[in-house]
Amino acid sequence: METAKEQERVILVSVQTRQSDDLFDYELQELANLTETVEGEVVAVLTQKKDSIDPRTVIGKGKLEELTHLVEEFNPHTVIFEQELSPRHLRNLQEALPCKVIDRIQLILDIFAMRAKSKEGKLQVSLAQLNYLLPRLTGQGVNMSRLGGGIGTRGPGETKLETDRRHIHRQITEIKKELEETEKHRQRSREKRQASGVFQIGLIGYTNAGKSTILNRLTDAGTFEENLLFATLDPLTRKMVFPNQFKATLTDTVGFVQNLPTQLIHAFHSTLEESRGVDLFLHVVDSSQEFVDQQEETVLSLIEDLKMQETPIITVYNKKDMIHDNFQPHLHPHIVISALDENDIAKLQDFMWNEIKKHLVAYEREVPLLDGGSLFNQLQQETFVEEMDLIEEKNVYLFKGYAKRQSKWLGDSQINE
Repeated sequence: METAKEQERVILVSVQTRQSDDLFDYELQELANLTETVEGEVVAVLTQKKDSIDPRTVIGKGKLEELTHLVEEFNPHTVIFEQELSPRHLRNLQEALPCKVIDRIQLILDIFAMRAKSKEGKLQVSLAQLNYLLPRLTGQGVNMSRLGGGIGTRGPGETKLETDRRHIHRQITEIKKELEETEKHRQRSREKRQASGVFQIGLIGYTNAGKSTILNRLTDAGTFEENLLFATLDPLTRKMVFPNQFKATLTDTVGFVQNLPTQLIHAFHSTLEESRGVDLFLHVVDSSQEFVDQQEETVLSLIEDLKMQETPIITVYNKKDMIHDNFQPHLHPHIVISALDENDIAKLQDFMWNEIKKHLVAYEREVPLLDGGSLFNQLQQETFVEEMDLIEEKNVYLFKGYAKRQSKWLGDSQINE
């Protein structure tokens, strides 16, 4: 008979510097949620208020003694720090503590290693982990034996950590080459979609805001949807057909989180590149969260970091059935829905179409009867045909509809709005 796998016991540590008490509690809760995502059990939490983190051990000397006692009492597998640990921090903490020590960044990298399904996703996680671990290899000594498995060691950690730096550098070079090839393929696919004239929508938002649920309700994607952080990692593009038969593509992307590790932004550059060519962002926000403002700011600042702030954004405040008491929407244009309500999905489609129309150009085009067949098919594929009338005296069809601004079909037929 199989026994249930024992959860990894974890102690969380965080230093409050300039944050308000509420924001500090929120960050700590998010660290606990991230820990639960990798099936860790939080057995104790240690916090400290300081003007700045200690350059040697993050927490002060007295707090380190307190942490040592907590480790003796609870016998955890892992201690996870909210703050990023420098190589020096890591070395000193590992000398003081008889268990594995990691930080929030390594924890997020670990979750990404769990979630990556495609070859590209796995390569990107490996690259991020190796780049993160490389400067932290020196002086780990006995800690190597503590990294045999569990939280913070998924992906390349177990095998590659024991190899020398030269081998790791070689691995990084090989992974980069493979990713460059994949990126070329992605670039060709993106260019093909852009050349086709199809309107492209990118789903963005904080992790667990409900992007995958919305993707499934608006398309036939059938993606994994559960109440988990980073449930989606690999980007997915699906065709969406509006009730009026307007066609678009909808691309789901990895969920953002505050202080997303720089290593991940760099490593997942090609994944996030999927959003670079889109015509519109659909920003999904969880309205049941207390710190909605903080989550919105995280997403919007990352969009700015990725130099995509020029792309129009419409906001979907999701989970209205669990809306927080203090919720106030203040991003515009926006709609408040529950992705689980069919009527709300219909309202979302209408809302999206009305917003999309603002970024399209109305056109009229006369097509001679003789050319009608092939041109009609192309217009149907590459623009939104709203009306098609036969004008007998001119022996032409008059097409009226909407197209993207750069569409080859506009020419002189554009209508100034």
